[in-house]
Amino acid sequence: MSDLTTLQHFIGGTWVEPASGEYFESTNPATLEVLYRAARGNAADIEKAVAAARKVFEDPRWRDLSQTRRGHLLRRLGDLIAENAEDLARMETQDNGKLLREMRGQLAALPEYYYYYAGLADKIHGDFIPTSDRQVLNYTAREPLGVVGAITPWNSPLTLTSSKLAPALCAGNTVVIKPSEYTSATVLKLAELALEAGFPSGAVNVVTGFGAEAGQALVDHRDLAKISFTGSTATGARIAAATASRFIGSTLELGGKSPNIVFEDANLPNAAMGVVAGIFAAAGQTCIAGSRVFAHRSVYDELLERVSERARTIRIGDPMDEKTELGPLAFEGQRDKVAGYVDLGRGEGARVLTGGRATDGGLGGWFYEPTVLVDVDNSMRVVREEIFGPVLAVMPFDTEEEVVRLANDTEYGLAAGVWTTNLARAHRMAARLDAGTVWVNTYRAMSPMSPRQGFKTSGVGVEHGTETILEYTRLKSVWINTSEEPVADPFTMRS
Repeated sequence: MSDLTTLQHFIGGTWVEPASGEYFESTNPATLEVLYRAARGNAADIEKAVAAARKVFEDPRWRDLSQTRRGHLLRRLGDLIAENAEDLARMETQDNGKLLREMRGQLAALPEYYYYYAGLADKIHGDFIPTSDRQVLNYTAREPLGVVGAITPWNSPLTLTSSKLAPALCAGNTVVIKPSEYTSATVLKLAELALEAGFPSGAVNVVTGFGAEAGQALVDHRDLAKISFTGSTATGARIAAATASRFIGSTLELGGKSPNIVFEDANLPNAAMGVVAGIFAAAGQTCIAGSRVFAHRSVYDELLERVSERARTIRIGDPMDEKTELGPLAFEGQRDKVAGYVDLGRGEGARVLTGGRATDGGLGGWFYEPTVLVDVDNSMRVVREEIFGPVLAVMPFDTEEEVVRLANDTEYGLAAGVWTTNLARAHRMAARLDAGTVWVNTYRAMSPMSPRQGFKTSGVGVEHGTETILEYTRLKSVWINTSEEPVADPFTMRS
């Protein structure tokens, strides 16, 4: 990735030049060096990719492949990811600025997605349904949908692509991926590894480019059976409307403004580290970021001191350096958005306790200091709107009833954190918080085995776990009359 490279689309198992002949540049956000040129896709490229995926889906060699064999292919793909983990980690760090040490951790865990769905592949089945007529047999079957479109974001390209690709292939679908224009390289490499693993040419296709050109064309394609999207709530709403008008499915993992709640009985050192990890890991560029902290008034000052002190000492710099703790934001527009929100917060009356400035990280890149805002309340835009950066708003509370009301006072419902040593309270809070994932005395824990769903405007559908297979299959009910007696005349009354 150190030399300027030209990346093509990956369609039908081969590298394909863009129909337009146009390319766009991707830049290292830490150094602003151009990494590569990627094909600028449009509707013509999407047409080729969907056609390739549809051809494979209808091919008996894929359609009739045993579910166990599909599992073997997924396991081989997991193995190849493990073998290429270091290169993939370095590619992604250069592409979006995430810490290399964090990416190494993600790549170490990533094969588990494929191993999990490899094991699940031949456990997808229907049921036998008892009926009132013992001579009529009724059973159900789970069938693949067809061509699945996956539109993936820039903050965790490989992980979030895998959360769609692995279950889609497990269920027997074929896939067309449109990665973020900011992070195309590793997704293209993943498609190449799928071919090497033995998946048919055209089972996994990648068209790079911009949302308005390639992404919209994918959403609108007549042969698409489903869209799985991770990104902003605004874009998700448009995709939901488009897919609903054609009666096809969509899985949407969208925005968040997650509360992280610290009670008076919490282990404060642990809670403070959980708060820091929840908002400053990945420079706050995660949909599950714990960007709203509610601290019980009796521990508010101490927690604030612990968090702000750690924020001041976070080492900003080259994400390829093992000692760096905070890398750049992924692109200039994101850095400017974060800076704009902090300025907006100041205008609303918020006080910047630490941070609050853009910096070049000593490398000339798009960095922003870890920022803690106080003197804020739930009515402010910096508290209500997703910033997607290293910006934390901290507020005190007095009672459990009050903090439940404040935590749930948001349009989002993706995740929440609770810090308490009171077991009864932990269960009460888990039940009352309006969020698809609730962590108690931890934050950001996840597994391909554990289903994840957003409430309210945080999304539709389920990712991870066995439940996600329902998102990538359709249910068929079959009725068979086993009797050899003549069928009764429906207009003759039975005695």
